[in-house]
Amino acid sequence: MRESRLLGLRSALVIGLACSLTGPIASTLGLAGDSTAYGVVVAALVVRPDFERWPLALYPALLVTVGFGMALGLGVLMALPEAPDALLFGLVTVVLQLLSLLLPAKLKLLATVLTVAGVLPLLSPGASWSSLGQNLLAIALGLVIGTTTQVALSPAGPGTGASQGPDDETLPGAAEASARQRFMAGLTSKAFWRKLVLAALALAIGEGLGAVTPKYLYFGAVLLLNDSIGATLLRVKDRVLGVSLGVLMPLLVFNSFGLSPLAVALVMGGTAALVIALRLDPYLRTALISSGVSFVGYGPLVGWYIPNRWIDYLMGCTLVLLVGLLVAPDSALRRYRQLLDLPESNARTQQLQMLYPEALEEARWLAQPLAPPEPPPLQTQPPASTAAPAPSQP
Repeated sequence: MRESRLLGLRSALVIGLACSLTGPIASTLGLAGDSTAYGVVVAALVVRPDFERWPLALYPALLVTVGFGMALGLGVLMALPEAPDALLFGLVTVVLQLLSLLLPAKLKLLATVLTVAGVLPLLSPGASWSSLGQNLLAIALGLVIGTTTQVALSPAGPGTGASQGPDDETLPGAAEASARQRFMAGLTSKAFWRKLVLAALALAIGEGLGAVTPKYLYFGAVLLLNDSIGATLLRVKDRVLGVSLGVLMPLLVFNSFGLSPLAVALVMGGTAALVIALRLDPYLRTALISSGVSFVGYGPLVGWYIPNRWIDYLMGCTLVLLVGLLVAPDSALRRYRQLLDLPESNARTQQLQMLYPEALEEARWLAQPLAPPEPPPLQTQPPASTAAPAPSQP
């Protein structure tokens, strides 16, 4: 346990160093403030607390996904410059949600990235093709600096530095569905249409409710609403705790030392250290994102941005929970208990293990006990033949 804490604190120092390098280098290359923020946030997120490395294929895939989403959002903005924000958000969301169905299983984790990237140009008053290029350059810079810093400062020893990727939720031996099959499966999913409609209307709902920053209701719908109630609850908990932790360091550091590359490094590294010290590692990425975006135009943040951002995220969480509970609800706890009644098999055990975190979250809210899945049965080898050898011939 002590080694794990030390490794986590080491990663916090690496995050702070990576961010302190990214900001000045981005400024030297002539990148604007918003672009610098993209680079700093990406440099922080690409550092993994366990010092494992992302697969190399993830880097070009991420850049292509973000670039395509931003280009589509900017294209819609330029084609409809006088359209209201709610219409632009809804149109971009519908197109990108449909396109995300075509992503193969290995890239399904980028589906949310695609949708979020599409609306980023809609949030910038001076969005242009030039600024889009600067944003992509800053993201690439953050990927390079964050990865290089992690590799250079990785501790020597087994279990670190190996090339690892995100957990693959597909079962071994499962055949990859074709793009047409994935698209048709999405169109027949109630969960997909529920999320599509809510995301398309979320900004308008936020404006109707009088939210100061209604975009956070949109991000709540896109990021938090999941297929099952348990998965949605897990995302909501991550957002509430992560945002709450992520705004503490900006308030403390920027109010004390002002805005500078050193202050940004203290904020990002301090946020990572705080989360790891509190043993809230699952919420680290959300906290880093919240800290990273807080230093963009920090002047007005102190007065109104941070409290209203937190309040509007709570409004988005409430909206998502209501939709998840009232519109085509799907209980992970019920599916988990149904799987327990099936005969034992490796496939059943793997499905139980994947479903357990979501089911456990539902059980906690219902104050019900839930035992973890048992390990898969050992595959016993048939005993070797004990028959006596035939006598040798003279």
